[in-house]
Amino acid sequence: MNDPQAPRGGPPREPLDVPGLQRRLADFAAARNWQPYHTPKNLVAALSVEASELVEIFQWLTPEESARVMDEPDTAHRVTDEVADVLAYLLQLCEVLDIDPLAALDAKIDRNERRFPAP
Repeated sequence: MNDPQAPRGGPPREPLDVPGLQRRLADFAAARNWQPYHTPKNLVAALSVEASELVEIFQWLTPEESARVMDEPDTAHRVTDEVADVLAYLLQLCEVLDIDPLAALDAKIDRNERRFPAP
C-alpha cells in the first residue's frame, strides 16, 4: 500500500504537524529570499485574498450545490488548493507573530463555551 504522505518516487515523510509545516513554509520562503516581504501586514493581506478566492468558488452556489462542491473533481481540486493557500498564510502569520495557532483555537473554544453555554 502506498504511503499517502510520501512524495511520488520519494521516501516517506514524517507525520504532518503544525510546527513541521511552519518550518517547511519558512524554509521555502528563505530559499527564495522572501522573508522581507512576509510582514504581518503583507501576510494578512495575502490571507484575505486567498480567503476571497475560496469564497469566489461558492459565491453563486445554492446551499445544496455548496454541500456537493467536493463531488466534482475540478472544483474539489480548486477548493483544496484555496484551503491550502489560506492555511499556509495563516500559519506563516502565526509564525511571524509568535502565535501558537492550536493554543489560540483551544483558548477561543474555551471562551465560546463560557459565552454560549449549551441549553
